[in-house]
Amino acid sequence: MLYSEKVMDHFRNPRNVGKIEDADGVGEVGNAVCGDIMKVYLKVEDGIIVDVKFQTFGCGSAIATSSMATEMIKGKSLEEALTLSNKAVVEALDGLPPQKLHCSVLAEEAVRAAIRDYYDKNGIAYDKTKFCDGNCACCHAHDHGTGDEE
Repeated sequence: MLYSEKVMDHFRNPRNVGKIEDADGVGEVGNAVCGDIMKVYLKVEDGIIVDVKFQTFGCGSAIATSSMATEMIKGKSLEEALTLSNKAVVEALDGLPPQKLHCSVLAEEAVRAAIRDYYDKNGIAYDKTKFCDGNCACCHAHDHGTGDEE
């Protein structure tokens, strides 16, 4: 299994690792099949993600995708961060092996879960169809490329 230089760099030198004690939004997602767990913490000011940290228990690809996803949303508005896709994370990392694509899906879902938590804590109305808990029909309607197709 070959990994790109970017994947190896984000695995060896992950960005934004840690916990934000007074986070404005926290999202945690996991994949029961592979055992990966990702937790994303957001600090939000005026609708902008001013800080983001993550804690990931999982393989190198899970760590690399968490790192890249946090880099991609830092400094962005919540609305911009919601447009982050697993495909964009994979492209930014110069690809992932097919059996590791589910890691990028987890990274996308962890970001969305943290934003949803922020909205919930602040009583902000949002379009529930933009958030997926993994147990809804929307998951099957989108091509997340989870790697389950093998």
